[in-house]
Amino acid sequence: MIFRDSLAPLAYPVGGWPSRAPVVRESRPPDAPKPRLLDRVREAIRVRHYSRRTEKAYVAWIRRYIFFHGKRHPAEMGAPELTRFLTSLAVDGKVAASTQNQALSALLFLYREVLEQQVPWLDDLVYATRPHHLPVVLAREEVRAVLGEIHGVPRLMAFLLYGAGLRLLECARLRVKVVLFRHDRLVLLPSS
Repeated sequence: MIFRDSLAPLAYPVGGWPSRAPVVRESRPPDAPKPRLLDRVREAIRVRHYSRRTEKAYVAWIRRYIFFHGKRHPAEMGAPELTRFLTSLAVDGKVAASTQNQALSALLFLYREVLEQQVPWLDDLVYATRPHHLPVVLAREEVRAVLGEIHGVPRLMAFLLYGAGLRLLECARLRVKVVLFRHDRLVLLPSS
């Protein structure tokens, strides 16, 4: 009975829960100075519940962007400066494509969310290219030579890796009970 009575005071909204919780901001006195740009960036990131690592990375990229252009305020700059910075990363800095994309995301966040400016499409931007890795494939004779030099349990594992296409960890976790020798099959069941 105590349990039933403890549920009585709970009330649920008739129309359902609001889709978005209102953002509550602390009000500042009217004569208080406007927060600095990077503090505004941090506040915007925290309001959106981004991770601390994202906050740290975005602030670092925005700071680097400002210093690249001689400490000019981003509100004074536009698409040409943004393009020049990102192109410089790809050409002069030789950064990976993912690094350039992270810098682009940070700067787009700055302009769209903090400065509330629309950034025009970046046509002249030189993107860092992702390297194309070709897989190393052995010829059949090379596979025979390698498998011929292996003996015992490692040989069985190598045959399973090569013939069944198992990953190394999948092969290492195999147990005798999952191998059906009569049917030449492995029966793998989910662990959950």
